[in-house]
Amino acid sequence: MTEYLAVDGGTIAYEVAGSGPLIVLAHGMGDSRAAYRAVVPRLVAAGHRVASVDLRGCGESGVDWAEWSRTALAGDLLALIRHLGGPAVLVGHSISGGAATIAAAREPALVTAVVELAPFTRKQSVRLGDLRVRRFRRGMVRLLGAGLFGSQRLWRSYLDVAYPGVRPADWTERLGLVESRLREPGRMKALQNMGRSAPTDAGEQLGNVRCPVLVVMGTLDPDWADPYAEGAAVVGALPSGLGRLEMIEGAGHYPHDQFPDQVASLVLTFLRSDAARA
Repeated sequence: MTEYLAVDGGTIAYEVAGSGPLIVLAHGMGDSRAAYRAVVPRLVAAGHRVASVDLRGCGESGVDWAEWSRTALAGDLLALIRHLGGPAVLVGHSISGGAATIAAAREPALVTAVVELAPFTRKQSVRLGDLRVRRFRRGMVRLLGAGLFGSQRLWRSYLDVAYPGVRPADWTERLGLVESRLREPGRMKALQNMGRSAPTDAGEQLGNVRCPVLVVMGTLDPDWADPYAEGAAVVGALPSGLGRLEMIEGAGHYPHDQFPDQVASLVLTFLRSDAARA
């Protein structure tokens, strides 16, 4: 059941399932909380209360916002954690990975651990050699085109590259929901505004995080020429010993949707570890 939280500037939609220690799931741009539909039951079955949230401008959340930065998204996530009586483990995909970093750095008492799925958490740069990687080249052209022109066709084409090989059993329904949401007034503009926000604010906060962090990358993620190197760089920018990197073979930019069992298993193992309990 959809619930709503009024925050400064608008309304955030979310839903909660299960009982136990709180986990908050935040999706990437151009998406909705439905991205975690296969992960939520696995986390609930393991004894967690799971809140999946629609980012500002996405899903069922409001569309009229003045700011679209990761810092702004972090504020929304912290407001939800407070509302739900945190603390919480914060899981963020793509742009929300950066938002989760900022939230953890800003309010360590509210965030006990962070999981970043294919995160945009550092300042990005493209080297000439990166363009020789066909997967990266194809993804970048489609991603930039969708953001520049507000094109649903190019976003759909990007998703084809971002989901290499394995796709969810409900792929047709998944695409239908994404496309129908983006046709709603203000939704594509939200995608464009998020795409224009640089991850420098998140990168500046990596060294201030005090909780354990799990970074999960797909080996075939088209958003980076070398996904392993990007994930390792995020871990390397954290205080020593706080971060760990896991790679999922064959996953693209949506490992939680392509391989929900594996992602849920990685998250639960991480949360059971001595590092996460600390």
